[in-house]
Amino acid sequence: METLENCSLLKFYKPRYWFTWLAYGWMRATVLLPFVWQVWLGRRLGRLLHLLLYPKRHIVTRNLAACFPDLSDDERDTLRRRHFEALGLSITEMSLAWFGSKETICDLIQVNGAEHLNDALAKGNGVILFSAHLTTFEFFFPALEKLCPHISAMYRAQKNDMVNVIMTRGRKRTIKELFQKDSIRSMITSLSRNSVVWYAADQSYQHKYSALVPFFNVPAMTNTATSRLAKLSGATVLTYFGRRLPDDLGYILDIGKPLENFPGEDMVEDTHRLMNELESYLHQCPEQYFWIHRRFKGRPEPHPDIYKKEGRPT
Repeated sequence: METLENCSLLKFYKPRYWFTWLAYGWMRATVLLPFVWQVWLGRRLGRLLHLLLYPKRHIVTRNLAACFPDLSDDERDTLRRRHFEALGLSITEMSLAWFGSKETICDLIQVNGAEHLNDALAKGNGVILFSAHLTTFEFFFPALEKLCPHISAMYRAQKNDMVNVIMTRGRKRTIKELFQKDSIRSMITSLSRNSVVWYAADQSYQHKYSALVPFFNVPAMTNTATSRLAKLSGATVLTYFGRRLPDDLGYILDIGKPLENFPGEDMVEDTHRLMNELESYLHQCPEQYFWIHRRFKGRPEPHPDIYKKEGRPT
């Protein structure tokens, strides 16, 4: 049976995949360059995306206005531009993570809190790494691989089949087990084998186990299942966030201590605690979060649709 890992890319010859081929070739080529050149290209790519992607720029502008009301318009404009540079850098970082040297990546990363992961694994019930969609998240898996024998992660399948093949192959270099979004049973099984599961439950979520939880003091539909999963599995929950240092001086991977009395009796309150941890971290690197995501979509009335344009449907 053909899987995404052994699927030949040559089957994607139709015109609808030609742009994907160009992007794939660009990614494979950039990893051959010195890292400083990769950074230079990534920033320029981000500036180009800022010019071209007006709909995404609109989403970022609305998100920043909601989450950083105390900033001036000029300060938010600067933050938005820095965010698009971070998006461009995320593409070159992803390229290196999927096709480049793992040793080069590990040499660039300082890991804080490895002892928390070791202590959690010693308990034998698995570890849930509560992570988030920061622009750097793909880059840190080679460093995490050195710390634990078995990494698992959830992912969202893309509409483009060729992208799914490339993405799966790239991630499988370091992640031993990938299961699709909402495959809770697979996640519990993986934890029972004392795996480390990367779990990013920070984006808008409107299904079972969702609730309105403040994000930067703004109510947002949020996945509350992290608490339930920890209770069912007995796994330890650790925060797991990484950031790019200023002036291209490398990267920091921060693995937090276990939260006290987690999980508690209230999944919503537990989720609020996790969101507070994420917010605190983002104050160090606000431009590196995925502000292009419509974090506040799907809210029930009377909460307004902050993305709606005047005179246009969303």
